[in-house]
Amino acid sequence: MGGTQAYLFPGQGSQFVGMGRDLYEMYPEARAIFTEADDVLGFALSRLCFGGPEEILNDTINTQPAILTASVANLRVLEVRSAELPAFVAGHSLGEYSALIAAGALAFADAARLTCERGRLMKEAGKQVAGGMVAVLNLNSDVLDKVCQEASQATGGTVQVANYNSPGQTVISGDLLTLKKAVALARERGALKTIPLAVSIAGHSPLMEVVTNEFRQQVVATAFRKPTVPIIANVTAEPLKSVSAIREELTKQLTCPVRWAASVQYMIGQGVTKFVEIGPKNVLTRLMRRIDRRMEAISVGTVEGIQMYLES
Repeated sequence: MGGTQAYLFPGQGSQFVGMGRDLYEMYPEARAIFTEADDVLGFALSRLCFGGPEEILNDTINTQPAILTASVANLRVLEVRSAELPAFVAGHSLGEYSALIAAGALAFADAARLTCERGRLMKEAGKQVAGGMVAVLNLNSDVLDKVCQEASQATGGTVQVANYNSPGQTVISGDLLTLKKAVALARERGALKTIPLAVSIAGHSPLMEVVTNEFRQQVVATAFRKPTVPIIANVTAEPLKSVSAIREELTKQLTCPVRWAASVQYMIGQGVTKFVEIGPKNVLTRLMRRIDRRMEAISVGTVEGIQMYLES
């Protein structure tokens, strides 16, 4: 396993019915995490992850702690079996909570409670103003920023870039009318494709502002520690170095864009040559091909993936 590696953790959208079940059945460390989640949250999250139903798993109030749990179960298996430690960690949106655990900055039980509350509040914000998110392919992000500004001026509503995922893949977020206007303008300006995401909220946009104060109180009440491994922040694409910086990041993250491509480029600039995606599916591994094809990227979200990684 040559080279300096970073751990990456996926966010919402990576969930699927059955996730983590093979880890649960094979590894006691994974089993312990799913059991702890069930106890902390007061319902059988493990059963929901393993058997659905899908529509309940896809409810953001359940999705967020479910992805966190599947990812941390995966992490715990690696921690006791891999001799190579990460030089950096980072998580995409919700995945930042898994990254904080990997960096020793947040306890799993606290993260489970906090992500459940995050999901509840984001859902509440979505009820107040109906919103959505759309992936825009092959349109320069600077052009897309201007498209969002024009659409917002045209309707008096809100739309902005939510995720700078990679060159050629950007996600926009806003109220439904303004989002529709931005999509039309993006197509006029040459977007290859626009793909509505299966969400009913405008994540990483000002429409989340209505729940920011309440969520900030939850963050302030949560115990954090100084990271033992550098964690790269979504909002700034730079390391979080203190507890106060972590608290500010998690609150700002609700309304600010995820600077994912810049986060990855920062780690590459610091000498990282291998990226290990820990959690369900392989969304971030596939994004790496768009960000920098020279980098080694591997997904280890299954028993098979873990075994291949440990043997490499």
